[in-house]
Amino acid sequence: MKKSGTVRAPSPLPTSRRAALAALATLPLALAACQEPGGTHLMGIGDPIRGAAISAPQTFGNMSRFNGRPAEAAEAAAQLEFLASAMPAHPRYQTSVQPTVFMQLTRARAEMRDAIGIRADAPADPVIAALRTAAAALRDGNLQRARVALTTSDFLNPPDVTLQRLGSLPRLPRSAEAAGGVAIAIQNLGIRNRGM
Repeated sequence: MKKSGTVRAPSPLPTSRRAALAALATLPLALAACQEPGGTHLMGIGDPIRGAAISAPQTFGNMSRFNGRPAEAAEAAAQLEFLASAMPAHPRYQTSVQPTVFMQLTRARAEMRDAIGIRADAPADPVIAALRTAAAALRDGNLQRARVALTTSDFLNPPDVTLQRLGSLPRLPRSAEAAGGVAIAIQNLGIRNRGM
């Protein structure tokens, strides 16, 4: 048999269905790596609670990394608010996640609210909405709209003070603890589910 002198370049596209599915399975990982805090949670594959829990260490594990970036800090705070309210209320997680994780989230939310200047008894949904609206406005360069979002009675200080606090948060130890705890809880839940 005569050998050809040309070398065929490998096909850039997967040649089998299995390879295509494997490549597709890595897409959420790649997209999640560049997502903004508070965005959609591809790692949760349709479950925003799971996605927020998986990304918690990167999102609110160290709030000081958002110094000078109040929009990102507001999104991270909104994520903590979301997890602290939604996870304990969801039937799937009520029975499968240890109560200590819920306590960690509650303490972390109290710590975050104190650092930002949010009423301790404020309902979560309006706080989340205000923080996300402020973050979006800041990203759009609309400082006035961000100020308006932060003028609700849930915020204890004038909006400029709240924005200053968002842009200079320290590392919050209870938030870091809760971020790690909730991520581990979700990972363990996944391992247990695969073992069934």
